[in-house]
Amino acid sequence: MKNILKFSMIATLLLSIVSCKPTFDAAQVLQSDENRKELYKNIVSDPVKFSEFLEIANSDKNARMMMMKDHMKMMEDGKMMGMMKENPEMKEKMEKMMQEKMENNPEMQKKMQEKMRKKMMDDPADREAMMEKMHSKMKENPEMMEKMMDKMMMMMHENPEMMEMMKKKMKEHQLKMEKQ
Repeated sequence: MKNILKFSMIATLLLSIVSCKPTFDAAQVLQSDENRKELYKNIVSDPVKFSEFLEIANSDKNARMMMMKDHMKMMEDGKMMGMMKENPEMKEKMEKMMQEKMENNPEMQKKMQEKMRKKMMDDPADREAMMEKMHSKMKENPEMMEKMMDKMMMMMHENPEMMEMMKKKMKEHQLKMEKQ
């Protein structure tokens, strides 16, 4: 009888311990703004947890779309450029990735070039900087200079007004150089 009583008490004690095990309800925890924000802060402050979170987010189509929208907004707002200025390694990596993407996607490359050309033409300082960079690249690369000159000649033959303007500019420049 003592053995049965001991067995019953031990079983009751074990059952009560096992039944007291807390259950986790994520939805209930996330309902509280304070709990939710604390949870987010905890995940973001730990690189391992944050990497796990990003892996899970990238596996969900809707989450991936939201991250892409946020990424695009950061680029449009100029926040991405600010981050890259603070982190040269990140900037170099992003530039390399963009270069590879453009090399593999001619349509993307064309769109990017059009945007750059428009920006360059809209801003006199950018236009001047681009021209300086092109001149220095041509000095370094005679083959590029030759191609550029050929292209300019073709453009002038196709556009007689441009040819006349160029001749006029060349004469003005020659007179200016002779006076010096």
